[in-house]
Amino acid sequence: MKVTGTPGVIRPQQTGPVRKTGSVSKAANAYTPRNIDDTIQVQGIPQEELTPRVHQAIMNLMQEVETLRHDLENTRSRLREAEDLADMDSLLPVPNRRAFVRELNRMISFAQRYGTPSTLVFIDMNDMKLINDKLGHDAGDKALLHVARLLSDNIRGTDIAARLGGDEFGVLLAQADETIGQEKAKALTDKVMQAPFVYNDESMNIHLAYGAYTFRGDAKPSEALDRADKAMYENKQGMKGENNVR
Repeated sequence: MKVTGTPGVIRPQQTGPVRKTGSVSKAANAYTPRNIDDTIQVQGIPQEELTPRVHQAIMNLMQEVETLRHDLENTRSRLREAEDLADMDSLLPVPNRRAFVRELNRMISFAQRYGTPSTLVFIDMNDMKLINDKLGHDAGDKALLHVARLLSDNIRGTDIAARLGGDEFGVLLAQADETIGQEKAKALTDKVMQAPFVYNDESMNIHLAYGAYTFRGDAKPSEALDRADKAMYENKQGMKGENNVR
């Protein structure tokens, strides 16, 4: 500013053109008034079309979708339970033959792919008829349960013990060669025979016959079961004449 000749009066005087700084210019150019949309949309439908009837129809539809989702989850849960039940023996808390054969097929495929042997043990309870005749069929069921629990409690988490039918059991010993398989099969049956079965204050020892077959992916499940069954039968023939239940 300059002070003019008139005392007491100060007048601004422009000495050159006023230039807008870049920041001010950008700020001014950046501001653009926008209209604010304060309408409400539900499922993409604008407010003006949301009559009470439309709104109620949308809410009903959303409720039906939620109900269907809940029913679907319940159905899936029931299917999983049904599949689990289908794999379990009807009398004992162990897998049935169906589940056992499926796992046997899986282990055979694993052995074929990686060259790692596993062993199938076929087990038969001796003189089951004698138990039923002497103590009754309830005692026979309890004897089956006694054997199933001992087999299940004395194998690894990777192994499987199942009831194949009647008084026959199967055990899959994962990654067990001939030597290990035979040793484990004998140890399992010895464990059962050394643990007395008690029924109504009467105690007895249950003897088992077993046969073991080691596979490396070179047999079908039916062939593996047949070979283990034949080995068990030979073992059972050698036990004839023994007082197996005493």
